[in-house]
Amino acid sequence: MKTKYKLQLPNQYNLLFLFIALLLSSCVPTTRITGTWKNPDAASKNYNKIVVAALTDNIRARETVESHMQAQFRARGVEVARSIDLFPPTASSKGGPDIDLLIDKMKVQNYDAIMTIALIDEQTETRYVPGTYGYAPITRFGWYGRFRGYYSYWYPTLYDPGYYTEEKIYFLETNLYDEDTENLVWSAQSQSYSPASLRNASEKLAEITVSRLAQDGLIR
Repeated sequence: MKTKYKLQLPNQYNLLFLFIALLLSSCVPTTRITGTWKNPDAASKNYNKIVVAALTDNIRARETVESHMQAQFRARGVEVARSIDLFPPTASSKGGPDIDLLIDKMKVQNYDAIMTIALIDEQTETRYVPGTYGYAPITRFGWYGRFRGYYSYWYPTLYDPGYYTEEKIYFLETNLYDEDTENLVWSAQSQSYSPASLRNASEKLAEITVSRLAQDGLIR
């Protein structure tokens, strides 16, 4: 009878693999929710028709964020309108659409909630990336005796010096307001760490926000 053996790596290799995985993951841009709040006094209901409004004068950012939120809501069967469609930007408009006009339009079109997305803070973090050695080994003791061997032994040991890098951290707040009462029913604080692009950060923010809303029972 043949005995089957299971290949097992030594513990130090497992630890090294874990360390490398953690190191690589720490360098990847991330967007995550850091905290949520749900109004305990709000009526228990699912919202089926929502207006999303990114609170920024940057037209491109407003359109991008609202579009990604709209796509995530629609994937769950929620009807959504972008504020940029209800009130297209003009050269003279500053600070977003008039709040009274927005609420009136929501009532007329039977929207039951409005979601706002705002950048509330931005920080720059300086991080030191340490230098590394690269080593190309040769046969043991192969360099003893002659300069050529010694030089050839040590030269492949290369050093890549360390350096400083700046990372951007963005703090965002997403609020959901009931249209009838205008009360805040749900709020989430999010953090986007060194996003590769506005699009990447916006897509991830929409995904995790809508998922949490469903988890908290506010949408289907």
